[in-house]
Amino acid sequence: SDSFVRRHLGPGPAEQRQMLEALGFVSLQALVDAAVPASIRLTKPLALPPPLSESDALARLKAIAAQNQVFRSYLGLGYYDCITPPVIQRNILENPGWYTQYTPYQAEISQGRLEGLLNFQTMVRDLTGMEIANASLLDEATAAAEAMHMCFGLKEAERRRVFLVSETCHPQNLAVVRTRAQPLGLKVVVCPHSQFVFDATVVGALVQYPATDGAIHDYGPLAEQARAAGALFVVAADLLSLTLLRPPGEFGADVVVGSAQRFGVPLGYGGPHAAFFATREAFKRLMPGRLVGVSRDARGRPALRLSLQTREQHIRREKATSNICTAQALLANMAAMYAVYHGPDGLKRIAQRVHDLATLLAAGLRRLGYALGPAPFFDTVLVELGPRASAPIIQLAAARRINLRSLHERLIPVALDETTSLDDVAELLQIFNADQPLPFGLSELASALPQAAAFPAPHARQTPFLTHPVFNRYHSETEMLRYLRRLEGRDLSLTTSMIPLGSCTMKLNAAAEMFPVSWPEFSKLHPFAPAAQARGYQQLFRDLEEWLVEITGLAAVSLQPNAGSQGEYAGLLVIRAYHESRGDGRRQVCLIPQSAHGTNPASAVMAGLKVVAVACDKAGNIDLADLRSKAAAYAGELAALMVTYPS
Repeated sequence: SDSFVRRHLGPGPAEQRQMLEALGFVSLQALVDAAVPASIRLTKPLALPPPLSESDALARLKAIAAQNQVFRSYLGLGYYDCITPPVIQRNILENPGWYTQYTPYQAEISQGRLEGLLNFQTMVRDLTGMEIANASLLDEATAAAEAMHMCFGLKEAERRRVFLVSETCHPQNLAVVRTRAQPLGLKVVVCPHSQFVFDATVVGALVQYPATDGAIHDYGPLAEQARAAGALFVVAADLLSLTLLRPPGEFGADVVVGSAQRFGVPLGYGGPHAAFFATREAFKRLMPGRLVGVSRDARGRPALRLSLQTREQHIRREKATSNICTAQALLANMAAMYAVYHGPDGLKRIAQRVHDLATLLAAGLRRLGYALGPAPFFDTVLVELGPRASAPIIQLAAARRINLRSLHERLIPVALDETTSLDDVAELLQIFNADQPLPFGLSELASALPQAAAFPAPHARQTPFLTHPVFNRYHSETEMLRYLRRLEGRDLSLTTSMIPLGSCTMKLNAAAEMFPVSWPEFSKLHPFAPAAQARGYQQLFRDLEEWLVEITGLAAVSLQPNAGSQGEYAGLLVIRAYHESRGDGRRQVCLIPQSAHGTNPASAVMAGLKVVAVACDKAGNIDLADLRSKAAAYAGELAALMVTYPS
């Protein structure tokens, strides 16, 4: 009775018969025979497991989820446990009036979510101290790479080819920047930021604020050096810390990127969550991603729309600023509503509490005889172990179902978050005391500390933020509920009707598919937790990879890309690497039909390929004669043919 196909997929038998009669066919098979050439049809059934009912699938997922182990993680690295306000969890994350909509391309049926995304842009702009922010990106690492790409685009005519990266950036940021730099011909130089040399070859520089080891540095002089040398200065920043710390826009940053995950979005083993990208007004036509703007409709009433679209891939194609199109709109709305619900004062209280607990932890560690990394810090305390090794301490923590990490053999950074309690601090101190009772009490420690630890100059924030009325009005659950309902009513979702839009975004989010998203066994795992704690996730990955291999007929599948555009880019890099491995690196031409999705040519250019367009007829079909002609013309340089299937 709860067959997924019967409940969700398409029309029932009577409707099918009616449509077939209108089309002049006696059966679905006859329609398929007429519409799909036999040469491209499967000749045998797919070797996939038999389908499960909704209840059976949920039971199976429960068993898989039970293989995950939820430890308390103090790993940091840009990912933090947080408290999702129930009013946001129930009315956005778990509400089909928010999660079933098509991506907000069409402004007329997306006014509610566009207002939420405008709130997101305002939140990011205020906290970073920048002039303009986009409506989210995929993750912090991708945003950092997009910033590098923008630096390259702004300075390409000057033939600058060096991008500097601080060694205290999060490792995933560095990894993605390195991957993205190679096809562009950029050289990534990683070193302490104190050793940055801004000469005429440098296109830009990236630093982490606070650093991955927790330290807060004054980057103002570096930003001045970069500007004097004609380079751009990029800051990967922690959004919550910016409620207390001087915003990067005030010390000279040209671009600020980061993650909004800790603003109420569950960890989810690393995704999905919204990243942000903020920059100067002068650079707005080269920034990636969507941009929500305020306009007026035909009757002169205020209305929201997607602005400056001429820089985007669906219009500019191979000349686009980025291959990013849709970027985590649901999660960006969650993060924005977290800021709306808490307001500026609430966010400052959360940040101050996290910092105060970190200060308390640091005081306790000093009492236990540990040296600490340089101050000031926000939420991450760097413990210097001296002659001790990190492994025994990490193992002792694991025995208490706590995750710690070592930065080096004798350094352990401990990152606190919104969910950390006084009891958690006491337990951490006991772990660092070789699991022995503490020789002091936390109340004794706390009494010697200032009530609300402040940051010294020049690090403390002096400017107000989130002053718009929307961030200062909806602070009770009832007010917030009504606001979210008003926005929901301005959107077209599956709760209202079918959604007559095509392209590649998922259309069906069945309730049974969404239930597991909120289960703590899936939602509370840190992405850098040991693999042994994520055996359920590993099984999901293996199963999905095996099924996709069978469906695609290919030899292997990567689940690494977290968007279709990123999958295109990864595939093109594989093709490029294949040619280079055979000593055939001259092959750099990619044939792409004119009817292809705009991300295709944009991705090809990002992968270092030259796009040659193939003509299409009025129906969008590839002109085979033109394809043959161009394949022959570029035979010695041809790297790939990229098509959309079906077109």
